[in-house]
Amino acid sequence: MSLTINGQSYEFDGDPRTSLLDYLRDGCGLTGTKKGCDHGQCGACTVLVNGQRVNSCLTLAIMQDGHAVTTIEGIGTLEAMDPLQAAFVKHDGYQCGYCTPGQICSAKAMMAEAENGWASFVTDDLEGEVVLTDEEIRERMSGNLCRCGAYSNIIDAIKEAMTQQQEAR
Repeated sequence: MSLTINGQSYEFDGDPRTSLLDYLRDGCGLTGTKKGCDHGQCGACTVLVNGQRVNSCLTLAIMQDGHAVTTIEGIGTLEAMDPLQAAFVKHDGYQCGYCTPGQICSAKAMMAEAENGWASFVTDDLEGEVVLTDEEIRERMSGNLCRCGAYSNIIDAIKEAMTQQQEAR
């Protein structure tokens, strides 16, 4: 079986019970995705599968055959940071940094969800444009925990990246 991860093909012939998280870290050497709780409760292992956020500890690697998996390594590099990554650095949205890869992957997907008009629990107008207010961002990012409590910095970083994205259009 072949997995496409960050645009690159990887062959998987391991134990079918291997989680996507363990395969990414141990099988592919992509250690940016972090193992936090290993129960889907903290969001540290969030990656994108076909552009949607997924807790990689809760899905098996073999289930991703034919899907495009993006990890933090596929979003940007130190030399060419994604605007969201640069905003996290600027606003100190990472503090200890352990949750940051999952936060950034989740935020990337959240911004796309809002752009596609997907409502959340706190969205006022279910048929109008989704505006990512602080309350919307908090609700949509609630699956990603930060033990350092950098939430206000994370929100500021997301808002800056959204503004840059809107200005680029």
